[in-house]
Amino acid sequence: MQLNDIVENESLRREAFPVAAERIFMAHAGVCPLPKVAVDAMNAFCARGSSGPQENAWSNGQVLRARQVAARLIGADADEIALLGPTALGLSLVANGMPWKPGDEVVFYPDDYPSNVYPWMSLAERGVKPVALRAERHGVITWEIVESALTPKTRLVSLASCNFLSGYRIDVDEIGQRLHERGILFCVDGIQTLGAFPMSMEHVDFLSADSHKWLLGPMAAGIVYVKREHQELLRPSLLGAWNVVSPGFVAQDAIRYESSARRYEPGALNVPGIIGMLASMELLLDCGIDAVGKRLLALRRALLERLRDLRFRAILDGMDSMDGMDNLREGPSGIVTVTHDDRDMKALFKHLDANGVTASLRQDRAGTTYIRFSPHFYNTVEEVDRVAELIADARV
Repeated sequence: MQLNDIVENESLRREAFPVAAERIFMAHAGVCPLPKVAVDAMNAFCARGSSGPQENAWSNGQVLRARQVAARLIGADADEIALLGPTALGLSLVANGMPWKPGDEVVFYPDDYPSNVYPWMSLAERGVKPVALRAERHGVITWEIVESALTPKTRLVSLASCNFLSGYRIDVDEIGQRLHERGILFCVDGIQTLGAFPMSMEHVDFLSADSHKWLLGPMAAGIVYVKREHQELLRPSLLGAWNVVSPGFVAQDAIRYESSARRYEPGALNVPGIIGMLASMELLLDCGIDAVGKRLLALRRALLERLRDLRFRAILDGMDSMDGMDNLREGPSGIVTVTHDDRDMKALFKHLDANGVTASLRQDRAGTTYIRFSPHFYNTVEEVDRVAELIADARV
């Protein structure tokens, strides 16, 4: 099924995305609704699991395929993929599995989502120095900002590929390449871009992303990427019968890990979630990730234009790069986060919800309240117009 097939045929759009028949859903940066293919795939697992063991040749084959498709999605090899969610789990595995030495430094951005903040802050207990980046504009992290925080003791930098509030996408390739030139590892929280924009792991060492946002998958099914050359470096911090070689499920006298990224999967996997995620990944790949990204930028532009006409301001207004429509590498994303000097954002959020529009209510560190819109490719310009109409007519 191609992207145009879905967006140009309303009956097919509503069949593929049942939520479209019920609501205007623009909160994919939060928790997405499931497409029909994901629901069907999980139902197939449940049907088989109700008449026999949940673990069977079919389910094992689906998990293997999910590993392969996830690798294709990010340009990696299947043996570099662990099928683990949520995002916080993968980031914590990196933070807790690195062979840190007292005095090592780790760089992070404190206004990223907390799951990419707390694991690095906690390393202070082990003698590691957490170094917080400072940005003039929310989430706008450039190489120059990263470089200013580096010292000879910097061991690793961890950043979100896209800020969850402002919607700014960093240049993962440039930052990763320049860090590698200095012998510094790069960890990425990829949940706000995976499934929405192209991603390459060429200059990334570690990545974690759950599937419940732009990847259109279930909660707690996700992808953890560990570059092959670092799998001996990154010690598994969760151990069990599945990631330690245990012939016949008999505990051995010595610990020997699996030889791929499966070494980070200690026990039974979230197989129904993985199968649902697989269906969603295949849907997105059929649509084409480049095409999805371009569609998101077009919807963003349409929504932003209408909201600006109503005197709303976006969190990153004034940045020319955030008004672009063609840059799939950095800059704007599918996230539009706005506020208004004279309108009650909380009341407006409730008004939209009561009238069938799902968005997100968010605050920044200063306490400013925003409404965050995050449409996906299956949303339409007609839905954008309807949202603007509801806002214009609201008496709040």
